[in-house]
Amino acid sequence: MDVVDIKAFVPSKDYEISKSFYSEIGFESEFVSEDLTLFQNGDCLFFLQRFFNEDLANNFMLQVCVSDIDIAYSLCSQSKHKTKITPVQSESWGKVFYLWGPAGELLHITELGG
Repeated sequence: MDVVDIKAFVPSKDYEISKSFYSEIGFESEFVSEDLTLFQNGDCLFFLQRFFNEDLANNFMLQVCVSDIDIAYSLCSQSKHKTKITPVQSESWGKVFYLWGPAGELLHITELGG
């Protein structure tokens, strides 16, 4: 098997609010169907689906690697649709903050490096 790409399907509790959330934090949307939107930032893509299961959403995580954690934090902290955000933390492998989306999904916003 020669894998060339993987895209996650992110759940949404309120599809319109989730679409707004991902637009607010820097992703561009492309209509796929009434129940599916493709979001893109650079070469990174994922699908937002009109589907909600509380157990799935509360356990769903994405690591989003960024080139500048401070710019990402400034943008994400201004989101009207986030449910929670932590301060930036330094780790041995880089920096990270945690951002919860409107369905309960958790984004690990990460800048790798020392």
